[in-house]
Amino acid sequence: MAKRYHRQKRGCAAPFFVLILLFIVGGLYLYWDNNTIAVHEETIYAENLPAEFDGLRIAHLSDLHGKEFGENNSLLIEQVANAQPDVIFITGDLIDQESQYERLGVLMDGLTAIAPTYYVTGNHEWAVRKVPELKTLLREHNVQVLSDEYELWNRGDATLAIAGVDDPNGPADQKTGPELRGEINADFTLLLSHRDTVEEYASWGYDVVFCGHGHGGIFRIPIIDRGLISTNRTLFPKYDGGIYEIGNGVFCCVSRGLGSNTVPIHAFRLFNRPDLPIVTLRTA
Repeated sequence: MAKRYHRQKRGCAAPFFVLILLFIVGGLYLYWDNNTIAVHEETIYAENLPAEFDGLRIAHLSDLHGKEFGENNSLLIEQVANAQPDVIFITGDLIDQESQYERLGVLMDGLTAIAPTYYVTGNHEWAVRKVPELKTLLREHNVQVLSDEYELWNRGDATLAIAGVDDPNGPADQKTGPELRGEINADFTLLLSHRDTVEEYASWGYDVVFCGHGHGGIFRIPIIDRGLISTNRTLFPKYDGGIYEIGNGVFCCVSRGLGSNTVPIHAFRLFNRPDLPIVTLRTA
């Protein structure tokens, strides 16, 4: 009687294990991509910057959205401290849920222990509808809240103004950026504002504007390092992060932000690590 041979199927499990491996690697990369802070140095050379403020270092935080880097944001505080800034700017969207308020006290204490810290609102704080309570909390932790107002720094005979405007989601009758600028008498002016309406700032009269809001295009295209989509749902935003000269000696620093929206869904970033610009002002 003839023998029957049965051919064994081999290699069927290999694609499955490859998919599992890719899933694991992709998950680890996504975690790293969303939870490790990219600190980068930027320098602005401004001809009208007084020599007394040459070398001023600014840590620019934006769009945290309640995210934590380490317990009580210890890793974020550590990164800011390592940069040795002279001043810290926070340009809105610290939180977007009321439950995230409780995380802010320790973070603000950590930041203000490093350097004077200034804050302006973003659109998400107003959406939570408890901005007065938030401003009170921040002031209790020694943060300078700028609500359409400014503060002057004097060094020798030179004066530098740090101004800030509330987000447009605030009261309809609030003071505008140009109106605030008309009140300021200083040799050099810095503005904190949330929205990344960069070209609009060119006519406001400030020397350097710091803003965020756009999250660096949310997803970035590798190699060319270009943001994919704006917060207005348009493709390839023009101002997706970095330093831009927007007028004759007028600059805008756009942060890619640190976190992602948690309302209405918990979003994520891709090829777009949390951004912490450290900006140094230099006299050209």
